[in-house]
Amino acid sequence: MGGYPPGVPGAYRSWLELRFDEPRLPLRRVVGLVGAVVAGLTLLGVPLGLLWARLAPATPVIKTAQGAIYAEPQPEQPIAADGWFSLLALGLGILAAIGLWFLLRRLRGPAGLVALTVGGIGAALVAWQVGRRIGWSTYQRLLAEAPAGQAFERPVDLRAGGVERVLGVLPVPYGNVLLVAFGAAVTYTLLAGWSRWPSLHPEPEPPLWSGGPGGVDQVSWGSVAPPAPTTAPEPPGPGAAEPPRG
Repeated sequence: MGGYPPGVPGAYRSWLELRFDEPRLPLRRVVGLVGAVVAGLTLLGVPLGLLWARLAPATPVIKTAQGAIYAEPQPEQPIAADGWFSLLALGLGILAAIGLWFLLRRLRGPAGLVALTVGGIGAALVAWQVGRRIGWSTYQRLLAEAPAGQAFERPVDLRAGGVERVLGVLPVPYGNVLLVAFGAAVTYTLLAGWSRWPSLHPEPEPPLWSGGPGGVDQVSWGSVAPPAPTTAPEPPGPGAAEPPRG
């Protein structure tokens, strides 16, 4: 920011540059970038779901006349499926926040946080649906056609998360489906708290001005020294000559 009037102190110029020289995007550009981040992060749910289905173990079941039952009384595979999903979701959220922070510097702030939160929820929902549908058609076919006593596997699914309808109408995600957004929001907030980006901190107070010569105010940065105390004349020492008397 150039073109300062003569006599404006360097410290005040630094404050002006800190306050007004930040790059700002027009609202339409911000909305477009937020939409792009939401869409891109939601699409990342596809590889996340494929990886989840690859790493999480399927649950062994046995066909009975009433349907499929667990092959073990207390299987650990459903718990492992939730655990793998939670770890992968948190990892994606953290990486997404770091990537957005460093790649889209001019989107830093509330707009970036909103994009990460909405996109994180979308990514988790997509990952959940993609992962649970891998092998689902085979499972349904075996469930309908397999003879009683045959063992097969049930695809991965979530027990600690999903979507429920509030008042029977509004779908609301809950549980570990929210972990992508949670990891992204926490990481992004920590990055903002440690950042030196001017717009992410409280507005600095301008320095106090005092009137100066030539119609240009000057800044006084030194402390005002207290007035020196008045000194009384010292008393005459012993043996000093007295002043002449009239």
